[in-house]
Amino acid sequence: MKVDDLILDLQNLVDNARPVPLSGGKVMVNSDEVFEIIAQIQDAMPAEVRQAKNIVADRKQILNEANSEAENIIRAAEERKKIMLNQNEMVREAQAKAKEIVDDAKAKSAEIRKAANVYADGILKRAEESLSTQLTDIKKTRSTLANSQKK
Repeated sequence: MKVDDLILDLQNLVDNARPVPLSGGKVMVNSDEVFEIIAQIQDAMPAEVRQAKNIVADRKQILNEANSEAENIIRAAEERKKIMLNQNEMVREAQAKAKEIVDDAKAKSAEIRKAANVYADGILKRAEESLSTQLTDIKKTRSTLANSQKK
């Protein structure tokens, strides 16, 4: 169950609780039910944190793959450059082509890195917003519980 749903369950539990007569608006709730929902929230939160960590790991994997691909492209370009340099009649043309391949590989590598960073940042932003919203909801619920206990 998602943390948002559990918080709604907790709010419903408080909303539907029986009022205590002559208590100034205090209500009576089953503490076992409250603690059960809190336990479920605690169980669900690590799952969402794990999900955020997986997103970060995916980002690292994407970057590692991009770096590996870029290194392979550069290595292949450098090998091709050496072969072309050994051919006397095409020395100038080989140098220009090899430089173009290396520059292209570096540009592609930069594009891949940038795209991976943008993608990972978007996912992390959504995860951060979700966690922030959930934390705000938990704080509101705790505040509501604290206020209801003060009354």
